Amino acid sequence: MTHAPRHRGGHGDRRPWWRNAVFYQVYPRSFADSTGDGNGDLRGVVERMPYIASLGVDALWLSPFYPSPQVDGGYDVADYCDVDPRYGTLADFDALVAAAHDAGLRVTIDLVPNHCSDRHPWFAAAVAAGRGSAERARFHFRDGRGPGGHEAPNNWRSVFGGRSWTRVREPDGSAGQWYYHLFAPEQPDLNWDNPGVLADFEDILRFWLDRGVDGFRIDTADSLIKDPRWPDTPDGSPVIPKDSGSPVHGIYRAFRRVLDAYPGDRMAVLETGAPDDVVALFLRGDEMHLAFNIRFVKAPWRRAALREAIGASLAANAAVGAPTTWVTDNHDNPRSVTRYAQDPHGPHARDVVAGAGGADLAL
Repeated sequence: MTHAPRHRGGHGDRRPWWRNAVFYQVYPRSFADSTGDGNGDLRGVVERMPYIASLGVDALWLSPFYPSPQVDGGYDVADYCDVDPRYGTLADFDALVAAAHDAGLRVTIDLVPNHCSDRHPWFAAAVAAGRGSAERARFHFRDGRGPGGHEAPNNWRSVFGGRSWTRVREPDGSAGQWYYHLFAPEQPDLNWDNPGVLADFEDILRFWLDRGVDGFRIDTADSLIKDPRWPDTPDGSPVIPKDSGSPVHGIYRAFRRVLDAYPGDRMAVLETGAPDDVVALFLRGDEMHLAFNIRFVKAPWRRAALREAIGASLAANAAVGAPTTWVTDNHDNPRSVTRYAQDPHGPHARDVVAGAGGADLAL
């Protein structure tokens, strides 16, 4: 589908739309229910598109709507090229894109390249194929340590708690290898050292771009490359290898080439919690377009902290000619009204909010 949105900028404005766009996140499961079954769905978003447009925003960011067991709010993807039946069908998705474009809005969707669901056919095939198989090379399977391989390959800890390794049963029923997961055990990490993974994700990008998607929000964007030595660490934190820069930037240059092959200034925004100067490296002219400004969203409601976050972000991005994003809310943080009211320096939260227009925030 190639239906394009109406132009919302002023006459003669030739800047790409994403450089000054306002994005509005829609979490499909809770946004609007068109069927009365208690779950939000894509048709519900379509029905409320006039409301979204009335907010004055320029683009939607649609949280995952893919088939998923919902272990992690849909970020455990079981099929990257379909719609979960609880949300509707691909035809409903096409209707959403058309409705958004008719309202002058762009559509961006979540892309989850770090991991998939353990229900994805890729992972099922990897478990079934056994040790040393091409299917297992798509993930991080390793033999365990100690007698019988009963200990995990290293001491790394999951973001969600507990160890980052889960053991599988081999096809013959014996206790087998371990696979790595940065998040839940149901979210095995993909092995981006395997060129087949990149090829598949290039196809995934094209699948949605062909349906008219204007951009992607790339989840956990800076964690794709793992240290192949799998060393123990003092606190169990995972290690990003020092020489990972070239591979990970190569991945995003490949993504950029796919995006640039389509008309309409297609784009991608990265989620990364890296320092400002590292984030900026992802935003060079041949890589991605935007990055979530995590420093800004986490800054407390204090003049000095906000000034520092704004100044550092502007300086780092200016070095590569990229705009800076101003993130106030997303699904990983409390809403801004609640967050800013929770003054970490004292009990007078209401006073902090009430003083928003005063000297405390004179930047």
